[in-house]
Amino acid sequence: MKIDDYQLAAEWILESKNTVLFTGAGISVESGIPPFRGEDGLWSKYNPSFLLMSNFRKYPKESWGLIYEIFYEFFNQAKPNKAHYIIAELEKKGLINGIITQNIDNLHHKAGSKSIVEYHGTSRTLTCLNCTQKFNSNNLVNKEKLPPHCPSCDGLLKPDFVFFGEPIPAEAQNLSNKYASTAELFILVGTTGEIMPASLIPYLAREKGARIIEVNIEPTKYTQSIVDIFLKGKATEVFMKLKKIL
Repeated sequence: MKIDDYQLAAEWILESKNTVLFTGAGISVESGIPPFRGEDGLWSKYNPSFLLMSNFRKYPKESWGLIYEIFYEFFNQAKPNKAHYIIAELEKKGLINGIITQNIDNLHHKAGSKSIVEYHGTSRTLTCLNCTQKFNSNNLVNKEKLPPHCPSCDGLLKPDFVFFGEPIPAEAQNLSNKYASTAELFILVGTTGEIMPASLIPYLAREKGARIIEVNIEPTKYTQSIVDIFLKGKATEVFMKLKKIL
């Protein structure tokens, strides 16, 4: 990679009055979290049908067994990597104004980032399918008592991330659109653009005039179509290089 691409990227970050990051599974791979799709993806080990709402309602105990194993036990052990920490640091310094993440691993939160839109929701809260009350998952998700039930009405509790066939929460969609529409600089990190409707957000940023930087180990469907600067490499390596220049 020519260092002048990094130099230019750093200049754009310093010049921009509104920089938004759009992160995908690739940023968390270095924290030990595999992507969902692909050869070593989670869906090659697990049948994703437990995240269909119909199956969840029909077989809550079985579904919750897998949800607990993947999203609470396994994901909770993961620690943010250097890319997450550098992003949080840049946000603190006012160089990053917002993050739209497709991930539900909480690693941006753990690293200290604040302005985060969780496009696909979060595992940190639960909603009762009966009375629609929300609860903190820390208090109610327990391996010994699955599936968790509502303390108020005993209804089935569902994690607040998007299941297959569920719509994107309106607030997350609206905020993501707002972030993308107003960004001067839009940085894609570890996302291939395969997941709809999340994959449309970078195109909106481009349409509204944002410059686009992409960080990925391989070119993606965005690279040739909307990207101005492609920084090839793992997220941690790229952000450590950028931090040095900045």
